Amino acid sequence: MVSKLSRQSSKSNSSGSKSAAPPSTEEASYIDYFYDEPGSAPGTLNIEDDAPIPNIILIDYNETKATRVHLPTPEASAPYLDTESVSWVDVQGLGSEEVLRRLGEVFKLHPMVLEDVVNVPQRPKVEEYDKQLVIVARMVMPCDEGKGFVSEQVSFILGPHYLLTVQEEPELDTFNPVRDRIRTCKGAIRKHGADYLAYTLLDTIIDGFFPVLEQYGEQIEDLEDEVVMKPTHQTLEKIYALKRELLTLRRSIWPQRDAINSLIRDGSDLISPEVLIYLRDCYDHAVQVLDMVETYRELAASLMDVYLSSVGNRMNEVMKLLTVISSIFIPLTFIAGVYGMNFNTESPWNMPELNWYWGYPTVMLLMGAIAATLIYFFWKRGWFENFSGIKEK
Repeated sequence: MVSKLSRQSSKSNSSGSKSAAPPSTEEASYIDYFYDEPGSAPGTLNIEDDAPIPNIILIDYNETKATRVHLPTPEASAPYLDTESVSWVDVQGLGSEEVLRRLGEVFKLHPMVLEDVVNVPQRPKVEEYDKQLVIVARMVMPCDEGKGFVSEQVSFILGPHYLLTVQEEPELDTFNPVRDRIRTCKGAIRKHGADYLAYTLLDTIIDGFFPVLEQYGEQIEDLEDEVVMKPTHQTLEKIYALKRELLTLRRSIWPQRDAINSLIRDGSDLISPEVLIYLRDCYDHAVQVLDMVETYRELAASLMDVYLSSVGNRMNEVMKLLTVISSIFIPLTFIAGVYGMNFNTESPWNMPELNWYWGYPTVMLLMGAIAATLIYFFWKRGWFENFSGIKEK
């Protein structure tokens, strides 16, 4: 099981969001979900050896003030959970089972919830427990080089006045704009509760798909030109990689859309009716992302048809050229074969041309005339029109 495409560090761009390093071949996994080992006990935590140590950040705010604190231990967050202010506890990293189990004790997480949070990747979903709402989402970010993306699981545990988020990586997320809005008191986020915070973060995750899809739109345009003008074996590999990565995006956004829809349809005591209205907009964005993914997948499938058609047309042009050349030389070969029998005896049935003084040049002129006649005939039929394109391709 591979939970993400890359663990490499990222760099912040000018807008404050982060782009990830491109995934290596060994780390790349586009379609796997986590599954338990047969016979394992419920609530078993499986942590990767290279997972980063959890980094716990607390942002506590109300309408008048906001505080950001780095918590040394999970127990340090306990005093903030019962206050009237909104407490956002952001856990970045899954590299310590002890810290994660202590975190589960502080937030009174059900063992199955902790298992879903730690054992990544899980299918995006929404589950409600006693006084807690659990949302598992999938976040994607474009790579630094503009090709491909990295994927990361983000888990939300929503309580009455707090929101616990658990991320796989300490640096890769799309939450910086939300952090800035809390810090600068922009927008309405500090005027609402923890449910509005959960909606805002979930909305940024959905919106994070659009930059990735924009890159794939440009990539598809480049591939369209390539498959028509100069299709190669590398073009085929690019198309297969594109289809595979679009399938990954589909597997990420499809269940995410269904989870948001079920949340809107079923509701929850922890989400106010006002926030449910905002979630409808988040659902609309998810539907739009899914429509774009489906459109790009259809375009990628059509690229394969165009590639095969281009290769087939190129082969047909080559075969036409070879056929024309063969057709020109077939009658010449026949004549040369007939005269190659070299019957030069006194029999009246032998070829009289073999003893003519001008016999050889006459036959050569005859063969040249036949070749010129065939070339003119093929040219009049338009069979030479596309031969120049073979060399260009």
